[in-house]
Amino acid sequence: MRTGEINRNTTETSIYVKWDLDGTGKGEIDTGIPFMDHMLTLFARHGGFDLTVHAQGDLEVDCHHTMEDIGLTMGHALTQALGMKEGIRRYGSFLLPMDESLALVALDLSGRPFLVYDVEPPAEYIRDLDTALFKEFFTALSVKGGITLHIRMLSSGEVHHVFEAIFKGLARALAEAVSIDERVQGVPSTKGVL
Repeated sequence: MRTGEINRNTTETSIYVKWDLDGTGKGEIDTGIPFMDHMLTLFARHGGFDLTVHAQGDLEVDCHHTMEDIGLTMGHALTQALGMKEGIRRYGSFLLPMDESLALVALDLSGRPFLVYDVEPPAEYIRDLDTALFKEFFTALSVKGGITLHIRMLSSGEVHHVFEAIFKGLARALAEAVSIDERVQGVPSTKGVL
């Protein structure tokens, strides 16, 4: 089973993530941030992952620590679930339309974290959530997950649709990258390690 399970506790947050890469799309999400719950639930569904995320953070301060630490913990769980990465496709990309919004997500499970984030949200807030914090989440996910991650918004309109397109696109791209390719022997790299 390709599963990662991580508890991360700091003075600012307490995060639990369990991630089964070969699941059926079940999300059990409770972050204390309703919009993030929605995004991670649809991420699990569209990626075919079984994903549990429970987070308690200092939301009375703001959502920054919680958003970042969810990304760190998910990235750690992904790394654990992938193990040595034998047989995976490694690369994934998806072009996802959500009504007027169009997101391109491309990634490499290279072990070399790097984020290119070409997104200008059409609104500063979704309810009381600062949309700038999504970059913090994706940065943290990339760093702990060892992912080279490119996210580009090719067209946008309604801010909810922008991030829904991004999360669904990420789910599909990641599902492709972690999938097993029967033709791949060992690790998909001429270096012999990822």
